[in-house]
Amino acid sequence: MISRRLLRIKALMAFYAFNCREDDNLTQAETELMFSIDKTYDLYHLLLMLVVELADMANDRIEQALQKLAPTYEDLNPKRKFANNRVVEQLRNNSSFNGYINSKKLSWVNNRHVLRTLYDRMLQWEVYKQYISAEQDNYQADRKFITRLVAEFFAMSEDLNSNLEEQSIYWNDDMEYIIAMAEKTLKNFDTEKNKETKLMPLFRNDDDAEYVKILFTKAIMGNEKLSALIDRNTANWEIERIALMDILVMKLAITEIIEFPEIPTKVTLNEYIEIAKYYCTSKSSTFVNGILDKIMKEMREEGMFKKYGRGLVGEDEEYSE
Repeated sequence: MISRRLLRIKALMAFYAFNCREDDNLTQAETELMFSIDKTYDLYHLLLMLVVELADMANDRIEQALQKLAPTYEDLNPKRKFANNRVVEQLRNNSSFNGYINSKKLSWVNNRHVLRTLYDRMLQWEVYKQYISAEQDNYQADRKFITRLVAEFFAMSEDLNSNLEEQSIYWNDDMEYIIAMAEKTLKNFDTEKNKETKLMPLFRNDDDAEYVKILFTKAIMGNEKLSALIDRNTANWEIERIALMDILVMKLAITEIIEFPEIPTKVTLNEYIEIAKYYCTSKSSTFVNGILDKIMKEMREEGMFKKYGRGLVGEDEEYSE
């Protein structure tokens, strides 16, 4: 499932896009937000599909070598371990996986050059060489290799990352999180599971789907109040000179603290400070941290938020110590 961190990032990107729009169509903006999240789920399936495509390419190369007029000993005695990988075969026959890619018409057919590049580089990858030449030939070895293929080889491939960015602007921030999803999925495969094995859902639960919608819409609807709150706590700064992304990060953080009483304040602040490190300027995380700390004190004094739930009673007071 998509992590809360990525949902926050998606909301931030949509919030930025909304601020750059010439209209204030909130319904359209929310539709675009959910579309970007759906595209993330497409990427999850495309990466798993890439595993199958590479195994198919291995099989094709073997068959082509066998058709040579003067095949070598290696051609006649191919190493089929990757082509016949047991985990790949499970994935190939997974009904939910096939149902999704067919319904969305996902394919690598227009990017065969990327597959060829990845395959040729995989052949030179030391992990692949060790796997393909090892005497050990069992399900556990197959699963370990496929997991490393996704978690390590895909992650470090600049060719793959560049191609995915070209395929969709919505995937620019997704790769790290989706690789983690795919890795976890593959680790859950075992010899007892069949083609009905469930892949990871888009959202962990209905709460996550509602969370990102509420976070986004409430931040937009409360924009003026949020701006005033930030303005009061940046007295030594000209608000126009503060980077837009810094302001948007703070607005989302404040919105989350107010609208989601079950989320600890520390969690919210830590999450958005980390996001600021990657999506704002080099000094933004320190700046955002300092301003949010001042804002939290004002909000607490004004009783603007209240945390409740197991372990959260008095949480805001604890944070102020």
